[in-house]
Amino acid sequence: MKLPSKNQWKRIFKVLTKKEKVLFLSFLVLASVSFVFLSVNLYLKHTKIVPAFGGTYTEGVVGRPRFINPIFATSDVDRDLVQLIFSGLLKYDEEGKIVSDLAREYKVEEGKFFKFKLKEAFWHDGEKVTADDVIFTIEAIQDPEVKSPFLVNWLGVKVQKISEDEVVFQLKDPYPRFIENATLKILPSHIFKEIPKEELPLTYYNFTPIGSGPFKVKSLEQDKSGAIKSLKLVANENYFWKKPNISEINFKFFDPEKKEDLIKAGKKGEIEGLTLISPKDLESFKKTFKKYSLSLPRYFALFFNPKNSKFLESKEVRQALNYGTNKKEILEKVLLGEGEIVDSPILPKIFGFKEPERIYEFNQEKAQELLQKAGFIEGEKIVKKGFEFTKRLEKGSEGLQVKALQECLAKDPEIYPEAQLTGHFGEKTRKAVIRFQEKYREEILEPFGLEKGTGIVAKSTRKKLNEVCPEKELLKAQFTLLCPEQEFLIETAEILKEQWEKLGISLQITILETSELKEDFIKKRDYESLLFGEVLGFIPDLFPFWHSSHKYDPGLNLALFENEKADELLEEARKESPEIGAKKYEEFQEVLLEEAPCVFLYNPDFIYLVHKKVKGIEVEKIADPSKRFVEVENWYIKTRRVFK
Repeated sequence: MKLPSKNQWKRIFKVLTKKEKVLFLSFLVLASVSFVFLSVNLYLKHTKIVPAFGGTYTEGVVGRPRFINPIFATSDVDRDLVQLIFSGLLKYDEEGKIVSDLAREYKVEEGKFFKFKLKEAFWHDGEKVTADDVIFTIEAIQDPEVKSPFLVNWLGVKVQKISEDEVVFQLKDPYPRFIENATLKILPSHIFKEIPKEELPLTYYNFTPIGSGPFKVKSLEQDKSGAIKSLKLVANENYFWKKPNISEINFKFFDPEKKEDLIKAGKKGEIEGLTLISPKDLESFKKTFKKYSLSLPRYFALFFNPKNSKFLESKEVRQALNYGTNKKEILEKVLLGEGEIVDSPILPKIFGFKEPERIYEFNQEKAQELLQKAGFIEGEKIVKKGFEFTKRLEKGSEGLQVKALQECLAKDPEIYPEAQLTGHFGEKTRKAVIRFQEKYREEILEPFGLEKGTGIVAKSTRKKLNEVCPEKELLKAQFTLLCPEQEFLIETAEILKEQWEKLGISLQITILETSELKEDFIKKRDYESLLFGEVLGFIPDLFPFWHSSHKYDPGLNLALFENEKADELLEEARKESPEIGAKKYEEFQEVLLEEAPCVFLYNPDFIYLVHKKVKGIEVEKIADPSKRFVEVENWYIKTRRVFK
């Protein structure tokens, strides 16, 4: 069969009828659509969507940068930026596990030698990362003139260069959890080594840092006072892992005094990511933002300081406060259920440890029983203060107890008119004792069939002296609570106050700005009780938080807890492998909970909101808020298709 020629095709519409023309055109359109559909379907079937380079992501944060420097960064803002700009020997992955970063490989010997070999990596200015950078960073932290807040983590650690790309850390004692220290971000020595140590906190490079991480600083904007308003980061095309997908990350900084401005900016679309301070704001972001509820190894608790409060001295009182706390009500009202109730400092649900045997379930009747056992009736207790007589005293005795005896007898001129406070038990004191015994003959003399006093302070006389001599005071069931100026903590404190009022306990709340609270009260341990949070690592080490050697600043034992058995278990746990250490911690938690040094409350979810246009965020557990950026190089906005 011969196909029509070109001229015949041109004349085809002249020979076709109107009906044939319509049929022909319909067939032609159908064939074309089918061809396109089949082609697209074939293309989609044999290709896949993958991230593409490009796109800008803008995040809003409360606060402003001060030290974009790993050895000084303590604020959330500084840590966020350090996480993106710098790299460490090791890092956390999306599941909270510690994996290699700058280190190509590492090994641990005898629990106290940690050897690291570096990958080939480069600083943002093109210089190579070497062992000298690692050594400089650690030695800078260890130098007291630098005043790094991380000094305590590196005390007694020796660091030695083996070669240009290999270093070894040596510890005094085995400490397997030291590996978490190696997630510290490293500084470029070629930038900082010529700067005097005392000037490191003031250097310009704390605002325009040179790092080796996935993003580098492009520009910053300051207001008239010099405070940074915004910071622009761009992808590091030479990042040793892989070039990030997102080309630019911008940060906008909001005044801590005007936190509501952050929420407003999110609602207006001025930012595409933010951390929610209160779950109550969630509803406003459901349409365009995706919620990531991240788990943090942290807890909030109300820490008691019995050294500053007579009411809190009694273990029964502290246990009563635990039983009188309805944690479920607090979790629902304050966090809207976005978190977990906490009963122990080792967070069994995060670390996989055994739940404690002693859990203080909400039980007001049990709380009342314990308060009564401690001597409190309707919120009050009569207590004695003064000297307690414990020795047999008679003519010829000397010392403090004799002087205290004379002071007590002298309160009644009819018994001891001479009122001589000599500390020597002479004849005048003996006669005064006889008068005292005869005044209280029913309790001192008659039980022994005596008519006259003996002048000897024996058991029955001591008992009466201990009743009569001490002054008495009314101790009320009340204490003060210091609370940071954070909305969810203030709400928690108010609910605790309401719950404990039902037990006849009065709670006085003082709200303080966080920096003032830390500097003027926490450092000095100047509080009766404190509502505060503590952040652990993913390899738990409770030693700094609960060992008696850390009762005072810079230790983190906020309850001034002291117990020999607990100390022993904590010391053993930090030397053992995580598996053996876990058993020690499980035993430790029972000792701790029996003493009830605090009321453990909750572990809030870390709520991170990101615009739905941003994909590739897989993180679930984070060691601290800045770790929401782990594997940030895998995030993406743009996409493209490639053949499978």
